[in-house]
Amino acid sequence: MAAIIEVKYFNSFVLRKTVDASNNPVWNGSNGDNTMPVAATNSGAVVNANGLYPKNWYIEEARIRGGYNNTDVGYGARAYLVEEEPNASVRINAMIYSGIFNSTTGINNTNVFSVGDDITKALDPSNGSIQKLYAQDNNLIIFQENKVSRSLIDKDAIFSAEGGAITTSGKIVIGQNQSYAGNFGISRNPESFAVYGNNIYFTDKDRNAVLRLSSAQGGGGNGLTEISNYGMIDFFRDEFGVLDSSSFGIGKAYGAFDIYTKQYVVSLQQNESNPAATFKTLSFDEAVKGWTSFYSYKPYFSTSLKNFYYTFNSGKMYIHNSSIVPRAQFYGVNYKASIKFIFNPNVSLQKNFQTINYEGDNGWQVDSIVSDLTGAGGPNLANTVVDFNTLYTQDGGNATTTNPVLANTPAIWSYNEGSYDNYGNQYPTNLIPPINNAGFARMENKYKAVIPNNSTVAPGEIIFGNSMTGIKGYFATVTMSTDNVTNIGGMKELFAVSSEYVESSY
Repeated sequence: MAAIIEVKYFNSFVLRKTVDASNNPVWNGSNGDNTMPVAATNSGAVVNANGLYPKNWYIEEARIRGGYNNTDVGYGARAYLVEEEPNASVRINAMIYSGIFNSTTGINNTNVFSVGDDITKALDPSNGSIQKLYAQDNNLIIFQENKVSRSLIDKDAIFSAEGGAITTSGKIVIGQNQSYAGNFGISRNPESFAVYGNNIYFTDKDRNAVLRLSSAQGGGGNGLTEISNYGMIDFFRDEFGVLDSSSFGIGKAYGAFDIYTKQYVVSLQQNESNPAATFKTLSFDEAVKGWTSFYSYKPYFSTSLKNFYYTFNSGKMYIHNSSIVPRAQFYGVNYKASIKFIFNPNVSLQKNFQTINYEGDNGWQVDSIVSDLTGAGGPNLANTVVDFNTLYTQDGGNATTTNPVLANTPAIWSYNEGSYDNYGNQYPTNLIPPINNAGFARMENKYKAVIPNNSTVAPGEIIFGNSMTGIKGYFATVTMSTDNVTNIGGMKELFAVSSEYVESSY
């Protein structure tokens, strides 16, 4: 029985004959028989010397009847090029574009790169490899290791007698390349790229800089700006210097824009193959033109969608700024919010800092408060020489510095932590008025406390350490944090911190 096969388009035919063990023709599907000729399984079948059926055969033919001079149904003569050296060429500083996808006709030429057309655009190789491309309006922003530039798309630039650039339409796809002022690039950290509005943020590890690219040149923007100069020059210099390691490989600088808080977030992460790898995650706020906070989370990817900011960690996606999650909780772990600052009024005066006061919510404690180092040198009894590498004294209320036994004890308790009554009851036990405070006390809508002194004796001192209050120094470094007992997971605002001081008599 004959088989009828409907063929919509073809340019070749497979002609074949298949017989069974009795030499009867058989039909075994329109897909053909990829086992022909097959080995004999019937001892009575006639086989050739190789043990195969001699009457099974197949052939591919471009003519329907297979005649020598019959009409060929092939594509006919086609022009083609012969590549003498068909090897891939990697050009780290060049771009190439393909054909387009026509949604109207359905013709997809995105995989077509015509060697007969001028479809490449090379940049200055001295600026390193191209790390990132970003289409902004009608321009293509190009991030090389050592340079940031833009190429005009479907247009070119002509220059007036005054030197101004005027764009004009043209047939060229990738037009003239224009570099932004400043010798900055994106190094080898394209993952630091983030964009919001007309601002683009990225890092340049090789130049110890975090940068913002504002709009396009000539469009009212101010080009490249080092936002790392806003009070964080030393920090980024040190962190970028240890981001890569000769032993453990390169680190990452993950960047994203937090649409919820309107901040650029960057996370500097050393290579995880380093068992002692560290990370620093911090944010930049355009409203205050400064770096507002460090964070305790380590994202592997970050993005904003609609009105929310998302990060990824350990294969899971987390939403930030959620009202159903306690504050300062990241990836299921609770952290404490903390702030570190310096008291330094009247910088040339040696002072006694006596109290610390703050305006804000209940629940803040002082972890440490220490003054500057005082005095250098002292006799080394072993060899009777003066050791100028030894710094003598440092006043402080930091238990971790002078008394390791009290390492987990805050220098000044929060209002709730230090509350007790005359009957020996302590918070959170119900207290019977009058209530006393061993830490911060609430007075006139402020929280105030005397600064305790846990320092060791200094030369010439008669009264020292916990026998007195206040610390001496030109300045005092203070670390405050939220406690573990007051409104856990709730909001605790801190508006202002101050200290009462007098001139030191020492």
